[in-house]
This record gives sequence, C-alpha cells and structure tokens, in this order.
Amino acid sequence: MCNIAPFETRVDQKWEQGGVCLKGRAQLIQVLKPFKDTEIQGHEWINALVLLSVVLVSLLVNQGRASDNQRLFNNAVIRVQHLHQLAAKMINDFEDSLLPEERRQLSKIFPLSFCNSDYIEAPTGKDETQKSSMLKLLRISFRLIESWEFPSQTLSGTVSNSLTVGNPNQITEKLADLKMGISVLIKGCLDGQPNMDDNDSLPLPFEDFYLTMGENNLRESFRLLACFKKDMHKVETYLRVANCRRSLDSNCTL
Repeated sequence: MCNIAPFETRVDQKWEQGGVCLKGRAQLIQVLKPFKDTEIQGHEWINALVLLSVVLVSLLVNQGRASDNQRLFNNAVIRVQHLHQLAAKMINDFEDSLLPEERRQLSKIFPLSFCNSDYIEAPTGKDETQKSSMLKLLRISFRLIESWEFPSQTLSGTVSNSLTVGNPNQITEKLADLKMGISVLIKGCLDGQPNMDDNDSLPLPFEDFYLTMGENNLRESFRLLACFKKDMHKVETYLRVANCRRSLDSNCTL
C-alpha cells in the first residue's frame, strides 16, 4: 500500500504542461472524482490508469472529428462563395450584353417574378435564419444545391453560347462537390440517427420550367441567372450561420 497525491493535482500539472483544452480537463476531473483523496491499491491503480487512457483517447478522437468538421465547413463556405461570385459575374456580363431598352425591360421582370426554388421550405428572413438549427440549415442548403444540379447544365449551355464567363462548364461539377460535402456534414450532425426530414422525399420543382426554356429567350435566361445568384446567396448565408451554430457561445448575427 502506498499513499499518492490526489489525482486532481497531477491532472492540473499535466494540463498546464500539455496545454489540453479546459473542456477535456473538466471531463477528466469528473471521471477521477471517485479516486480523489483515497489510497489506491494494485488492481484499483490499474483500473484507474485504464480509465484515464480511455478518456484521453476519446478526447483526442473528438478533437480530431471537430477539426475535420471545421475543415469541411470552411471548404463548403469557400465553394459556395465562389459559386455566388460566379453567378454575380454571369448576370453582370449578361446585362452588359443587352441593349439599353432590353435592360430596362428585364429590370422590371425579375422583382415581380419568382424562383422555382421558392417552393423549397426555407427561412424567410434574418430572424428565422438565426433561430434555425444547424441541421435544418444544412438540410435546406443541400436541397437548394441539389435543385440546381439539372438546371446548371442549361445554365452553362446558355451562358457559354452567348457570353464569355470564366468556365461555366464547371458549375455542375462544383455543385456536385458542394452537395457531397454538405451531405457529409449532415451525417455528422445525425451521428448515426436516421434522417427523418420529410422534405427530402419531395420531388424537385425545376424540371417543367427548364424543359420549356429556349436558348434565345432573354427573359427566361435572365430569370435563370438571377435565381441562381439568389439561391447561392441563400446557401452561403445558411452555411455561415450553421458553421457559427457549432459554437454555442458564438453570436451568430447576420
């Protein structure tokens, strides 16, 4: 039998040397409470060390997952930012290619029109967006990106036939990559639980509209570009707020 210093003292010293996060320290102290100010013998000492090892491994794994999730969020935000900027450039180039009278007519059309993605249930303002959970925002973002996979092919063709805009053929590929990344983030939020979102089973609302759109129809082309820009701005906002939701202490203001 031997007397040893309380575990909390040693843990405190170890944390100061190793720089482990305070949250992990609190968890370890909670685990080691039964051993505080007690004399530990033989198998009890071994059990304590095994328990300590398990807790440390768990903390390291959780920290690794958090780091991976942060990288995924950062990549998703960067990708949708690029798509939003590309949409803005496309619509600006489109307007620059029009005659003054055509531009005036189109400026009156879109504010009175709507986007087919408006049928997808989503927050309608800043307050509602800020009150939405991280999982809800990710699901809506996934739905919006998914809804553009088919029309992005028409978008790329329409733009490339009439404008010189970077490389519009990459839009569909970038949307697919972003959709995959958001899907991984959703699975991480579910943590093995089944996906119970009823909206995922609803059909996408775009096909009928794009089947009737002609390549030379200025009005529909402008509407397509404007809606794409609008939806990419939505997704960028939702992903930024969802990323902020990961930290409960953050002030997720828009």
